[in-house]
Amino acid sequence: MSNKRVRILVMMLATLALVSVLLAACARPGSPEANKGGGSSNGGGGAGATVHMGATNFLQSSVTISKGSMLTLIDDEQVEHIINNGTWVNGSPKTGKEPGAPTVNETFNGGDSHDVGPFTTAGTFQLYCTIHTGMNLTVTVK
Repeated sequence: MSNKRVRILVMMLATLALVSVLLAACARPGSPEANKGGGSSNGGGGAGATVHMGATNFLQSSVTISKGSMLTLIDDEQVEHIINNGTWVNGSPKTGKEPGAPTVNETFNGGDSHDVGPFTTAGTFQLYCTIHTGMNLTVTVK
């Protein structure tokens, strides 16, 4: 190969590598771009969805996932959460598990994550934090 062709090939490979790095950086985990193709309107699908938790709340109040998927809960703060089946109603906890819901009893110590599920039955399921009043999450499974 001539010297000119080698330089052109190296430039093309370097450009391709740069574009690949930029695309990967733009589709960070937890972003809608990273979760496309999973069949979920709120991030997730076959592999599951991700919901982040703040100090006293879920950063989104609902999520839609595909049947058979797992749900990853991420505690972004250094705050304890205990997530169970149920919901807060008018400031009072209402424990309970809908038919077909996986049993959820996860303790977070801050800065950690846990997978919940799989959700094998279509329907609407409620999760809540037993510590923080009003911290509810609705999981819709399609």
